[in-house]
Amino acid sequence: MAEQKIPENGLFAWNELETTDTAACKTFYAELLGWEAEEMPMGEETYTIFKKDGKQVAGMMRILPEWGEIPSHWLGYVAVENVDALSERVPEIGGRVIVQPTDVPGIGRFAILSDPSGAVVSIMTFVSQ
Repeated sequence: MAEQKIPENGLFAWNELETTDTAACKTFYAELLGWEAEEMPMGEETYTIFKKDGKQVAGMMRILPEWGEIPSHWLGYVAVENVDALSERVPEIGGRVIVQPTDVPGIGRFAILSDPSGAVVSIMTFVSQ
Protein backbone atom coordinates (compact mmCIF):
# COMPACT_ATOMS: atom_id res chain seq x y z
CA MET A 1 0.00 0.00 0.00
CA ALA A 2 3.01 2.31 -0.25
CA GLU A 3 1.45 4.56 -2.90
CA GLN A 4 -1.83 4.98 -1.02
CA LYS A 5 -2.75 7.90 1.22
CA ILE A 6 -2.90 7.01 4.93
CA PRO A 7 -6.58 6.40 5.74
CA GLU A 8 -8.56 8.25 8.36
CA ASN A 9 -8.86 6.55 11.75
CA GLY A 10 -12.11 4.65 12.26
CA LEU A 11 -12.71 3.98 8.56
CA PHE A 12 -12.28 0.78 6.60
CA ALA A 13 -8.92 1.22 4.91
CA TRP A 14 -8.07 -2.04 3.17
CA ASN A 15 -9.69 -5.27 2.05
CA GLU A 16 -7.79 -8.51 1.75
CA LEU A 17 -8.76 -11.85 0.26
CA GLU A 18 -7.27 -14.78 2.14
CA THR A 19 -7.73 -17.83 -0.06
CA THR A 20 -6.73 -21.43 -0.70
CA ASP A 21 -6.43 -20.79 -4.47
CA THR A 22 -4.71 -17.53 -5.40
CA ALA A 23 -4.31 -18.44 -9.09
CA ALA A 24 -8.02 -19.07 -9.62
CA CYS A 25 -9.03 -16.00 -7.63
CA LYS A 26 -6.61 -13.77 -9.54
CA THR A 27 -8.28 -14.82 -12.80
CA PHE A 28 -11.80 -14.60 -11.31
CA TYR A 29 -11.48 -11.01 -10.07
CA ALA A 30 -9.67 -9.89 -13.22
CA GLU A 31 -12.53 -11.18 -15.37
CA LEU A 32 -15.32 -10.14 -12.98
CA LEU A 33 -14.14 -6.64 -12.01
CA GLY A 34 -11.37 -5.79 -14.46
CA TRP A 35 -8.76 -5.84 -11.70
CA GLU A 36 -5.08 -6.12 -12.55
CA ALA A 37 -2.85 -8.21 -10.28
CA GLU A 38 0.62 -7.14 -9.19
CA GLU A 39 2.60 -9.68 -7.21
CA MET A 40 5.21 -8.80 -4.61
CA PRO A 41 7.36 -10.90 -2.28
CA MET A 42 6.24 -11.22 1.33
CA GLY A 43 8.89 -13.26 3.10
CA GLU A 44 8.67 -16.76 1.65
CA GLU A 45 5.18 -16.05 0.30
CA THR A 46 3.78 -13.87 -2.47
CA TYR A 47 1.31 -11.05 -1.82
CA THR A 48 -0.95 -9.84 -4.62
CA ILE A 49 -2.11 -6.24 -4.91
CA PHE A 50 -5.26 -5.84 -6.98
CA LYS A 51 -5.49 -2.60 -8.94
CA LYS A 52 -8.24 -0.91 -10.92
CA ASP A 53 -7.14 1.81 -13.33
CA GLY A 54 -3.74 1.86 -11.61
CA LYS A 55 -5.23 2.42 -8.12
CA GLN A 56 -4.80 -0.18 -5.38
CA VAL A 57 -8.17 -1.62 -4.40
CA ALA A 58 -7.43 -4.81 -2.42
CA GLY A 59 -4.86 -7.44 -1.56
CA MET A 60 -4.71 -11.22 -1.67
CA MET A 61 -2.66 -13.87 0.04
CA ARG A 62 -2.65 -17.64 0.39
CA ILE A 63 -4.10 -19.15 3.56
CA LEU A 64 -1.13 -20.66 5.34
CA PRO A 65 -1.29 -24.23 6.67
CA GLU A 66 -0.43 -23.06 10.20
CA TRP A 67 -3.70 -21.08 10.28
CA GLY A 68 -5.61 -24.36 10.48
CA GLU A 69 -8.80 -25.32 8.70
CA ILE A 70 -10.36 -22.00 7.72
CA PRO A 71 -12.32 -21.21 4.58
CA SER A 72 -11.33 -18.59 2.04
CA HIS A 73 -12.66 -15.19 3.10
CA TRP A 74 -12.41 -11.44 2.74
CA LEU A 75 -11.00 -9.50 5.72
CA GLY A 76 -11.55 -5.78 6.20
CA TYR A 77 -8.97 -3.57 7.92
CA VAL A 78 -10.04 -0.49 9.92
CA ALA A 79 -7.47 2.28 10.45
CA VAL A 80 -6.81 3.08 14.12
CA GLU A 81 -4.41 5.34 15.95
CA ASN A 82 -2.95 2.67 18.26
CA VAL A 83 -3.40 -1.05 17.54
CA ASP A 84 -1.76 -2.11 20.80
CA ALA A 85 -3.94 0.04 23.06
CA LEU A 86 -7.15 -1.02 21.34
CA SER A 87 -6.18 -4.70 21.35
CA GLU A 88 -5.73 -4.53 25.12
CA ARG A 89 -9.32 -3.27 25.50
CA VAL A 90 -10.93 -5.97 23.34
CA PRO A 91 -11.39 -8.66 26.03
CA GLU A 92 -12.78 -6.06 28.46
CA ILE A 93 -15.58 -5.18 26.04
CA GLY A 94 -16.53 -8.73 25.08
CA GLY A 95 -14.31 -9.50 22.10
CA ARG A 96 -11.26 -11.67 21.49
CA VAL A 97 -7.84 -10.93 20.00
CA ILE A 98 -7.24 -13.65 17.39
CA VAL A 99 -3.88 -12.37 16.11
CA GLN A 100 -1.86 -10.24 18.52
CA PRO A 101 -0.51 -6.89 17.25
CA THR A 102 2.03 -7.67 14.54
CA ASP A 103 4.32 -5.48 12.44
CA VAL A 104 4.11 -5.38 8.64
CA PRO A 105 7.37 -3.75 7.52
CA GLY A 106 6.81 -0.51 5.64
CA ILE A 107 3.02 -0.67 6.10
CA GLY A 108 2.17 -0.56 9.80
CA ARG A 109 0.99 -2.73 12.67
CA PHE A 110 -2.18 -4.85 12.70
CA ALA A 111 -4.23 -7.19 14.89
CA ILE A 112 -7.15 -9.46 14.05
CA LEU A 113 -10.12 -9.35 16.41
CA SER A 114 -13.51 -10.94 16.82
CA ASP A 115 -16.51 -9.11 18.21
CA PRO A 116 -18.92 -10.63 20.79
CA SER A 117 -20.85 -12.38 18.00
CA GLY A 118 -17.69 -13.94 16.51
CA ALA A 119 -17.47 -11.64 13.46
CA VAL A 120 -13.84 -10.98 12.51
CA VAL A 121 -12.20 -7.67 11.62
CA SER A 122 -8.64 -6.40 11.53
CA ILE A 123 -7.40 -3.09 12.89
CA MET A 124 -4.26 -1.39 11.61
CA THR A 125 -2.07 1.53 12.53
CA PHE A 126 -0.39 2.70 9.34
CA VAL A 127 3.15 4.11 9.30
CA SER A 128 3.54 7.76 8.39
CA GLN A 129 4.54 8.50 4.82
